Amino acid sequence: MSEAGNCYENAMAERVNGILKGEYGLEDTYRDEKEARQAVKEGINAYNEQRPHWSLGLQIPAKVHTAA
Repeated sequence: MSEAGNCYENAMAERVNGILKGEYGLEDTYRDEKEARQAVKEGINAYNEQRPHWSLGLQIPAKVHTAA
């Protein structure tokens, strides 16, 4: 996700991945690829459509994006 050898550029992606795994159960084991893909879709949707973010003043990303 970043240039080779530059781990600091990857911090935001790692943060988002950690939230998706920890808060939305994406670290679980799934029966098949279809189930895993559905879980990822639901997790990302919840992250963008339902979860308030501190960096946005506890607003939801989708609302901030549509207001811009």
